[in-house]
Amino acid sequence: MMRRREFITLVGGAAAWPLAARGQKSMRRVGVLMGGAVTDLESQPRIAAFQQGLEKLGWNVGRDLQIDYRWTMADVVRTRAMAEELLRLAPDVLLADGGARAAILFEATRTVPIVFVFSSDPVALGLAQSFARPGGNATGFTAFELTYVPKLLEFLMEIAPRTRRVGVVFNPATVTGWYSQQMTRLIEQAAPRFGVQVITSAVQEPGDIETALTRLGTDPDCGLLVPPDNYTTVHRKRIIDLSLHYRLPAVYAYRYFVADGGLIAYGVDAIDPFGRAAGYIDRILRGEKPADLPVQTPTKYELVINLKTAKALGLDVPLHLQQLADEVIE
Repeated sequence: MMRRREFITLVGGAAAWPLAARGQKSMRRVGVLMGGAVTDLESQPRIAAFQQGLEKLGWNVGRDLQIDYRWTMADVVRTRAMAEELLRLAPDVLLADGGARAAILFEATRTVPIVFVFSSDPVALGLAQSFARPGGNATGFTAFELTYVPKLLEFLMEIAPRTRRVGVVFNPATVTGWYSQQMTRLIEQAAPRFGVQVITSAVQEPGDIETALTRLGTDPDCGLLVPPDNYTTVHRKRIIDLSLHYRLPAVYAYRYFVADGGLIAYGVDAIDPFGRAAGYIDRILRGEKPADLPVQTPTKYELVINLKTAKALGLDVPLHLQQLADEVIE
């Protein structure tokens, strides 16, 4: 596994590769706009997957290709400044982590190709005319699709079968809020099959999180679902701590919730799209246009279970669920 110091050295460096055989300039440049900080644990494997994907396609990162990383720390003002800084470096192509950052790059340039990863709805955001034919200078990989949503409720009921009410917590004002609302409707539609009632809690301030989980925690036989949401991701430690305090069995959307002490996560593999993005970067650097590269939906999901947390909550994780999991944290 890559050590943090080695990783920071890697992403802080620069690289460039020659395409002289095709008569193009000798150095190609990729600008990458990331949402967190370079030291974030979830960022490290994503960037590693991206660079490994490029290397598998023949690009020698560190010698043949210049990659400039900018880390926005989820701050809008900083994001705009970092986007402008990347554009001043004259990149051949840009990679954006998330729809919000892609939208800011898209506002800044309609000529430099943009590949986005983990966008919500790129059509709704104005990044693409359609999934099949984006039509502009941006394409990439969406963060969500809805067919897997009933599985979240299914996993919750398997690990906590006494659950009779399910709280769904998200911020409707975020860029992913529309998705969480659609997801909640699907959970509500599936709820009668499991004999549960759904309680929706909109959280837009830190105090809202405590209010919502306190209300759920005082309701007997209640569980929690936390759909993909930028706001709840930022405040995940508080959500995890409160769910443990109130002994709420909770299912989250991303692995790092479970790594931070959450019970169970099921959702889109957060690393896989970065490896796939390397393929689009490669194709664009070799002359293809984003307008002709279809927007792709997720193809890989992961189930992660924290047995230590299950024990703290007094829950027995069925053996078949442990065997089904991609990762079991003990």
